[in-house]
Formats: sequence, structure tokens, C-alpha cells
Amino acid sequence: MGFHLPFFLCLEDFQMVAEAEDSEDESYAIDCPVLVTERLVMRAPHEGDIAQLVELADNRHVAEMLARMPHPYGEAEARAFLAMTKSRRAGIAYALTLAGTDTFVGCAGLNTTDRGLELGYWIGEPHWKRGYATEAAHALVDLAFQRTSIQVLHASTRVINPASRRVIHKCGFQYAGQGMLNSIVAGQVPVERYRLDRKTWTSLRNWIHF
Repeated sequence: MGFHLPFFLCLEDFQMVAEAEDSEDESYAIDCPVLVTERLVMRAPHEGDIAQLVELADNRHVAEMLARMPHPYGEAEARAFLAMTKSRRAGIAYALTLAGTDTFVGCAGLNTTDRGLELGYWIGEPHWKRGYATEAAHALVDLAFQRTSIQVLHASTRVINPASRRVIHKCGFQYAGQGMLNSIVAGQVPVERYRLDRKTWTSLRNWIHF
């Protein structure tokens, strides 16, 4: 993601667009508040992140698990990503940083797909297997249901990524079938689809007991 698989959820398109789904009259518009978890400060990415972003994102193991992340990944790609996140055309994107040090460990966000609002994130390889993805995912799941009227939140992962699958399960998502992901780096690859409805989320809000 052999190498050790990181905790990843696939982003169908990290160039997120916040839209409304007319068929269900649901607004996906959402702001980007700073989120603080036990070990993470989740905030909007900024120019000070560029060096660390490039260092972590310029990794084929990362890019192969995502749709729109190019490889190689340099300063130009990082600046283009920052410009997109500032416009918020596509929803919200977070820099995941360690509390107290501001060390950049990855990105996360909520984006719109043809299925509805979808959770996605990636963690840099030096920070795999530390539970940061689960921590960030819980915060974003809560944000999605608290700040929008959605009834269902979606997630997906490549079928070769069992670590991602475990994170999805820890967040209460249920399997919803398979599909294909068009990855810039990996090409057409199969993915597993998952969904979490509002009723299930409500019953799982005390994540510490899940």
C-alpha cells in the first residue's frame, strides 16, 4: 500500500466538490472547523505543509491506493492541491498533524461522488500502523453527520488493502458491493464499497466503546 499496508480509505477524487444531491434534497455543503482528537489536530492545509506533504505524498505505495494522486509528486503538485483546498469547490480537505508538534502525517476529507458524500484519507508511510487513520476517520464521520443532513456516508477501499478494511469496519460501515477505481498511477482497479447510515452512526457515537 511485500511492504506494510497503511491505513487508507480510497479517495475517489481528492479534488472534492461540495454539491447537493437533488434526488434526496441533501446539502453536502460543510465548513472546515479545526478538529482536535486524542493525538491529532486536523486543520486546513497551508503553505507551511508543502515540504512535509511532498515528502510523504511522493510515494508510489500511497499513490496506488488513491484515484487522483500523481506519482512522482513534487512542489508543483502540492501547490495545486493547496489551491484546490482553498477554493473548497470540492468539499473539505484536512491536514492531519500531531498535537503539540504540528508534524504532518497525512490528509483526510469529505468529498462528493455519484453515490453521495464519501470519506477518504491517506497516511504517510512513516506513520502507518499507529491508529491515526481510525482516529481521523471517527472525527470526520461525526463531522459529516453533525454538520450535514446526509442519511448515508460512503467509503471505499482497494480490495488489496486489508488495513483500510479494518478501519472502515471500526467506524461501523457495512459492505455495499464492489466497483472500479480509475487510479492515475494504478489504472483501473477493483474496490470495495461501504456505507454507514445515520441510525447506525447514532448508536456508535461513543467510539471508545466500539
